[in-house]
Amino acid sequence: MASGFDAVSVFTGDDCSAALLQELHSQGVQYLVTRSAGVDHIDIDAAKKLGIRVANVPAYSPHAIAEHGIAMMLALTRKLILADNQVHQQDFRLDNLVGFNLHHKTVGLIGTGKIGAITAKILHGFGCQLLAYDIHPDESLTEKYGVVFTTLAELCAAADIISLHTPLNPSTKYLVNDALISTMKDGVMIINTARGAVVNTTAIIHGLTTGKIGFYGMDVYEKEKGVFFYDHGGEDLHDVQLEQLLSMNNVLLTPHQAFATTEALGSIAQSCFQHFDAWDRGQQAQFEL
Repeated sequence: MASGFDAVSVFTGDDCSAALLQELHSQGVQYLVTRSAGVDHIDIDAAKKLGIRVANVPAYSPHAIAEHGIAMMLALTRKLILADNQVHQQDFRLDNLVGFNLHHKTVGLIGTGKIGAITAKILHGFGCQLLAYDIHPDESLTEKYGVVFTTLAELCAAADIISLHTPLNPSTKYLVNDALISTMKDGVMIINTARGAVVNTTAIIHGLTTGKIGFYGMDVYEKEKGVFFYDHGGEDLHDVQLEQLLSMNNVLLTPHQAFATTEALGSIAQSCFQHFDAWDRGQQAQFEL
């Protein structure tokens, strides 16, 4: 993150707390763009008090994140990571590699915004039965893909796979907790490409160790700040929970890379420059908060 300019851009892993915003303000920064849809890493109230105008990039490439979530489902259902490890050891047995079809499985989508909607489209192509929970149901998804909107409790009770597509805010923090997990099917698969703190990590680990959760795909982690996006090879991360998750062969962890496609990065850059250009011309940015 640069200082000394009147505008900066940040990413989801950056610290945009009140203290840092105060420092940016003291350096003359007036505009801030986050290269992400989520803004939970920015103290928006503090920015407004300081007169720093903030914009995000809410729809740079929902396809990238949706496709990554599907890739995680397929990797877990077909045990692709284990298979790759085995064959590199010249072990070609199938004993540990029996998976299951996505076809005819019931998938629950928690959140049906742009990413959730594209996920529904892809899963419809696999022949999945689709349930969804959203505070603003999108009836077009029912017409196009047969999505059945239901309660969160009903979704959790019926879904073989649950995919999370919600922003992180006070109402969604720790949405997936011990109580909610207890209502899910035994052996459920959970895919989280949303935000780390949408799930309670302690509850997830408990579910994995008891077998309540059969598979967990995570592109985000509750305590990822300062860990993700850096090379920590040979270091002790001093994170017992992360070590536990990495030790489980039914957990697939990627380092917040779901957005990282050529197309998405180009779209992010274009949107950021459009915001800066609008401000430079004395106009409001398209996605100013």
